[in-house]
Amino acid sequence: MRHTPRYLMTDVDEVKRLIRHNPWATFVSPASTGLIASHYPALLEEDEEGIVIASHFGRPDEQLHELGAHEILVIIQGPHDYVSPSLYEPGDLVPTWNHLTAHLYGIPEILGEEENYAMLSRLTDHFEAHRPEGRSLSEDEAGTRRAAKGTVGLRMRVTRFEARAKLSQNKSPEVREAITHRFTQTNPPLAEEMRRLDG
Repeated sequence: MRHTPRYLMTDVDEVKRLIRHNPWATFVSPASTGLIASHYPALLEEDEEGIVIASHFGRPDEQLHELGAHEILVIIQGPHDYVSPSLYEPGDLVPTWNHLTAHLYGIPEILGEEENYAMLSRLTDHFEAHRPEGRSLSEDEAGTRRAAKGTVGLRMRVTRFEARAKLSQNKSPEVREAITHRFTQTNPPLAEEMRRLDG
């Protein structure tokens, strides 16, 4: 990720917030057979110091990634969108893309069978909690434990990260307001991020 200082996001709490609100992640490994990528949810371990995420891989992805043998990259992508120069001052013609992105690095720890089931239960409860008729793995523990054998859980302490919040910080307040107004209509989550940045 190329760094432009005005866009860097260095606050750990802001990176945690990004993970919390955008849990669908891309996992990239430099396996012995070449680069490999998979997509799974990443749940922030809230009671841990620093940034720790938990997830699970479907078998045999854990073998393809050679999990635990090397550092991996986990990409978190927040709201993003194309920014048209039609929203800029006259003469400013270069379009761009606003986005929030974090690259998380670490060596994953493979979870044992019991820890994996506990993590899958927590993951399910997390996403079912606000649904009107949310379900739980505990409704059929025997059946869901059998299904869990097809997965491999992992926990990863992030040892370093690179994050950016590129939200038209290089534009005038008037242009930023025009961009935010457009995204209010077309991409409300991105508009909200721009408003947060403006305080």
